[in-house]
Amino acid sequence: MEIPSKYNPQATESHWYEYWMKNGYFHSVPDNREPYSIVIPPPNVTGVLHMGHMLNNTIQDVLIRRARLLGKNACWVPGTDHASIATEAKVVAKLKEEGINKNDLTRDEFLKHAWDWTHQYGGIILEQLKKLGCSCDWERTAFTMDEERYNSVIKVFVDLFNKGLIYRGYRMVNWDPEALTTLSDEEVIYEEKQGLLYYLAYQIEGSEEKVTIATTRPETILGDTAICINPNDDRFGHLKGKKAIVPISGRIIPIIEDEYVDMEFGTGCLKVTPAHDINDKALGEKHNLETIDIFNDNATLNSFGLHYEGKDRFVVRKEISKELEEKGFLVKTETHINKVGTSERTKAVIEPKLSDQWFLKMEDLAKPALDAVINSDDVKLYPKKFENTYRHWMENVRDWNISRQLWWGQQIPAFYYGDDQEDFVVATTINEALELAKAKSNNTNLTIDDLRQDADVLDTWFSSWLWPISVFGGVLEPDNEEVNYYYPTNDLVTGPDILFFWVARMIVAGYEFRNERPFENVYFTGLVRDKQRRKMSKSLGNSPDALKLIEDYGADGVRVGLLLSSAAGNDLMFDEDLCQQGKNFANKVWNGFRLLKGWEVADLPQPEASKLGLEWYEAKLGQTLMEIEDHFNKFRISDALMAVYKLVWDDYSSWLLEIIKPAYQQPIDKISFDRVIHLFEQNLKLLHPFMPFLTEEVWQHIAERKASEALVIAEWPKTGKINETLISQFDFAAEVIAGVRTIRKEKNIPMKETVELSVLNNEMVNADWDVIISKLTNISTITYIDAPLEGALTFRVKSNEYFVPMEGAIDIEAEITKIQEELKYTKGFLISVQKKLSNERFVNNAPENVISLERKKQADAEAKIETLEKSLESLS
Repeated sequence: MEIPSKYNPQATESHWYEYWMKNGYFHSVPDNREPYSIVIPPPNVTGVLHMGHMLNNTIQDVLIRRARLLGKNACWVPGTDHASIATEAKVVAKLKEEGINKNDLTRDEFLKHAWDWTHQYGGIILEQLKKLGCSCDWERTAFTMDEERYNSVIKVFVDLFNKGLIYRGYRMVNWDPEALTTLSDEEVIYEEKQGLLYYLAYQIEGSEEKVTIATTRPETILGDTAICINPNDDRFGHLKGKKAIVPISGRIIPIIEDEYVDMEFGTGCLKVTPAHDINDKALGEKHNLETIDIFNDNATLNSFGLHYEGKDRFVVRKEISKELEEKGFLVKTETHINKVGTSERTKAVIEPKLSDQWFLKMEDLAKPALDAVINSDDVKLYPKKFENTYRHWMENVRDWNISRQLWWGQQIPAFYYGDDQEDFVVATTINEALELAKAKSNNTNLTIDDLRQDADVLDTWFSSWLWPISVFGGVLEPDNEEVNYYYPTNDLVTGPDILFFWVARMIVAGYEFRNERPFENVYFTGLVRDKQRRKMSKSLGNSPDALKLIEDYGADGVRVGLLLSSAAGNDLMFDEDLCQQGKNFANKVWNGFRLLKGWEVADLPQPEASKLGLEWYEAKLGQTLMEIEDHFNKFRISDALMAVYKLVWDDYSSWLLEIIKPAYQQPIDKISFDRVIHLFEQNLKLLHPFMPFLTEEVWQHIAERKASEALVIAEWPKTGKINETLISQFDFAAEVIAGVRTIRKEKNIPMKETVELSVLNNEMVNADWDVIISKLTNISTITYIDAPLEGALTFRVKSNEYFVPMEGAIDIEAEITKIQEELKYTKGFLISVQKKLSNERFVNNAPENVISLERKKQADAEAKIETLEKSLESLS
């Protein structure tokens, strides 16, 4: 097979991905092998590939490809999430562009548009993942709104309702006025924002006295139903039992007492607006206050807003503060830093709102999931630091608001049959609901036409928390072969931002529905940031086009670039230069292979240098393999790549190939060639999870392979007994080689000129390595001597001193002058360091690492002075 002169990622990648797909290497069915399964964190169906997806899915692909090479039955389940809020918003926007208002459509008509959108755009991100090399079992592709997942969600809702864990309640919720739906507490992001604190004067009924309250939201005074004072506050004791007049509206409201009021905040008086603050709601219930909701669903004011009706809340804030000032109610304003809740999806400021919603009781459900991570170690988080966050959330868990005022999603299976709010039943089908409704109402004349299904849908996370179970059919058929084989899954790779949204809830679901963990390990990636540490986003324009990166650097180059900058749980600073480094690495591997294949092979005796070099590399390969295994076991994926990178770039390319390389235009012996090809194949196996396309291309060029011999399903190398002595002896020899090369470089002695090397043998050295030292430095002879050699340059490796005779090669006088100058500088440097270390104040106050650094400087300078003095002595 002809080997192209250059590696072409574009042609290579498409070719091998089609080959892998055609031969079904990614598809898995239960068998007698050990299973290894992971489920993809399902990206939004409307999404496209971004840097976070690239990192997350590269790591998953590394894990699944390695498992495949280890001989496990590897199964990576792909899929997408229907993303209720985001998708519905996009469909509504598209309809608006076409002149269609969602409110003019029936539910079924709208859903048809939503499905059209999903079919048009839903597969884009999965197709893009293929370009990255992701080896998912595409035959298993799932969607959180497909029939299997839809029916699974409905079944779970009904089961939980029948257990008494789901209830409907009129509660204060987080309302997104842009998406027009409620959100769970976890979908609200709190941001510190600077605003104003408005001091407003309320007149006391029947007197000229006024009481001042402080508020950040003057528009909500139109919903005030009381003023509250602390009973222990002597300043306001005389107001007990009196009433106040709300500015502008003129409504009369009571003055109540409650220790909830913080006497130190503002003026010590609190306006109570039960419809628009969760704490005010509690006060309202305790004191039987009226509740006045002043907002429409889109956060404009309703009829209680008087002349502000129909205006947006923030417009009203400006206008009402002006009116309050003009009418003498505004005493003063102060700047104030306030935590403002915003919607995770739409970024709109959340409005607290009283609403009928469906809730899931979480306190008891959370206990096994808390224990699994914190106490029993059944589920391990990497990095471990996230356990504290997990513990805090799970110990303070609130009931989960699972209903959303949307049409795109699993419609809540509650069916109403009467006028009373309790006149409903919950069932998986409308026919079941009819029978239940007849029994509950004692009305056998009810028909399906008398039933109306709850219009709300379930929170998207209520679908994805079942993901590891539902993708294997384990909700509808709890004892089927696939879920019993693949579940629990092994590893989950995701971002820490959805630790509670998704990870914790999947653990809850695992113990509730299968009484076991959903996965063993959770690996948290960091966020991808730019070089200025800014989070990558479309609005900042700092997020590169993922597909353009693949086009420019090849998928393997991008994968390496991402992993070289990534550490578990820490944000990574993405630098496109790292992709170039990945591309350069691919070229290094390719060119190393071309070098090998360019050699003529002959039946010749094996040189001692080649034999020893190959033995050393085999030991080094085994040592690195052990290191890689340790990194993988601890989810240090970037460290595992770096270990392979150094092995291939430094040990293999820079050392081994040089050691065995035949002389110019001479053949290589067959024994060495066959052995180096075998070791190169081991390199490719280690590299394959990180760079699948390049490695398969090279693997297939090495020899004609049958489909059963493809690299993607080859066998991971095994570690044997590692010869540590051989490795340490090579390291010693490498230092000698570096010393000779340094002298050659500094003295401009070209490699084609031979030099001699003499060794003052203060420590026993294995002379076997002399053949490699001689070959890589073009040394004619290596002599072992008992006394220092005059007229030579010297360097030291441990306690051995090496001399390179310089007679005739350099200007001795110029060299003596140069060494004297360097010696003078180094002695001066040593004195400055010694002064620091003799300063008691410095030694007592400086950090230990600073002291250690100075002591190392001292030792290095002393060693250098000794070497320079010996070189000077030998030249004099």
